[in-house]
Amino acid sequence: MSEAAISTTLERARRLTVTKQRLAGKLPTGPAREAILTVIRDLGFVQWDPVNVVAPSHVLTLWSRIGNFRLSDLDRLLWDEKKLFEHWSHAASIVLIEDYPLFYSMMRRYPESLSKSWGRWRERARTWLPQHAELRKAILRQMKKGPLRLSEFEDHVRTKGQADGWGFGSDVSTMLFHLQMSGEVIIVGHEGNQNIWGLSETFLPSSVERKHLSEDEVERAGAERTIRALGTASPSEINRYFLRGRYLNLKDALNTLQDESTIHRVHITGIGGERYVHDRDVRLLESMNSDAWQPRMSLLAPFDNLLAVREGTSRLFGFDYVHENFLPKDKRKFGTYVLPILWGDRFLGRVDPRMDRRTEKLHINSIHAEPGAPGGKDVSSKIGETIAHLGEFLGAKEVVYTARVPKAWRNSLR
Repeated sequence: MSEAAISTTLERARRLTVTKQRLAGKLPTGPAREAILTVIRDLGFVQWDPVNVVAPSHVLTLWSRIGNFRLSDLDRLLWDEKKLFEHWSHAASIVLIEDYPLFYSMMRRYPESLSKSWGRWRERARTWLPQHAELRKAILRQMKKGPLRLSEFEDHVRTKGQADGWGFGSDVSTMLFHLQMSGEVIIVGHEGNQNIWGLSETFLPSSVERKHLSEDEVERAGAERTIRALGTASPSEINRYFLRGRYLNLKDALNTLQDESTIHRVHITGIGGERYVHDRDVRLLESMNSDAWQPRMSLLAPFDNLLAVREGTSRLFGFDYVHENFLPKDKRKFGTYVLPILWGDRFLGRVDPRMDRRTEKLHINSIHAEPGAPGGKDVSSKIGETIAHLGEFLGAKEVVYTARVPKAWRNSLR
């Protein structure tokens, strides 16, 4: 007989999620590099994206959780100390080198480590890779001389536009993706928006643990990490967060974790379906209506972890976020590079900013309030302070607002 589900309120569940996502309470103090590592450890990953309308999404995701930091600290962790590396987790992501055994185990099984969530990718990879075995050898041979940008590979121009419908632009870029997924190559730096590719065996220090975990061990670890990072999670959210689309037997993994009392089923008032909470977070969940809860005002990056699983954000917070930068201009409702405004456990609105580095001005193109968002100076002044902090982080000498600001907030946002 299975244990009864833990019952909780929607408010407590939301607050637990925000707390576990490092978006409640005071910002950390102490060395920035340690704070970056702690945040990525708690979140599992930070999605990498180079678009620099305001700042790259991964930079904003870290800033909203640790405050101002030097970009050189992140670079040092990636390229010098090698405590972080870039790999495919939720999407292109920054992950911990201490998690290398998880990724290494999936690399060794690639493409068999892809689940049905990837559609026909596994089957296509099975066919494509043997057909392009000579290209693989050529790419690895060229990288033995040192790291290369995509345009520097001999076959890139010749195969451009012939990538068999994969959408990578060339057979070389397709092969680099597969070689990254199998662990043979790794991103060793960036030049502008371009990746610099190198051999993993050359770039990674010998101290990196290349331990092989079984498929079951990887899936249990991935599910456990996701539940801890999200506070509570459904099977669909687990499949789409950390180690996205790599669960071949998620139901078995969840059953084992339940049998071990590592996770528990949780029922949230007003939300149906199967959800889980980690055993270590049960007491924290129960405390979420006490004075221990400290709300914070945050601006979230477009690819922030709290927005990573759209259905989860919609279900728990009643907030739907669309990446409007991918839409035609006439279809955009809120702007081009929209940052949601989170106050405590509630989404209040959306900001559409643009950083002009030539004039050193942060332009706020528009601000939109969510239906029912509170007005008043207390809220609007906190929004203004948070936008001012963003400007300070970006090195803006001035924040410039347009008239497109909710009337109830206008006195503080101009």
